[in-house]
Amino acid sequence: MKMRMNYPAIDIQQNGFTLIELMVVVVIIGILAAVVVPRVMDRPEQARVSAAQSNIQAIRSALDMYKLDNHAYPSTDQGLQALAERPATEPVPTNWNRYMEKVPADPWGKPFLYLQPGKHADVDIFSAGPNGRSGDDDDIGSWDL
Repeated sequence: MKMRMNYPAIDIQQNGFTLIELMVVVVIIGILAAVVVPRVMDRPEQARVSAAQSNIQAIRSALDMYKLDNHAYPSTDQGLQALAERPATEPVPTNWNRYMEKVPADPWGKPFLYLQPGKHADVDIFSAGPNGRSGDDDDIGSWDL
C-alpha cells in the first residue's frame, strides 16, 4: 500500500506594490506638497509681524507709564533706552523708574525706532520691517495697532 501524503495547499500571493501604484502615490504627494508648502512657508513672516506688534504694544504701555510719572514722553534723542536707563540729557525725568529691563529688538534683530512727537500720534514706535529700511510699505508701527 502506498501512502499518499496530503500537503496543505500553499497560497502564494505577491505582497508589494507595482511600479504604477508607486508612481501614483508619488504624484499625489507632489501635488499636495505644491499646494501646502507655499502656505506654510509664509507663516514665519506672519509670526514675526505679530511679534513686532506685540513688542510695540508693550513698549507703548511702558511709555504711557513713563508719561504718567514724568508728565512727558522721552524725547526722540533720549529714545526708547529711557525706559531701561535713566536719561542724562534734557529733559531729565523727575520721577524716573525702570519701566523695562531691556528694550527689545524687533524680530529681524534691529532696534525699534521712536519719534516724539510722532507723525501719526504723540509718539510713534515702529520697526523698519523685514527689509530693514524705514519709510517703506512694510514698516510695522504703533499707528497700525
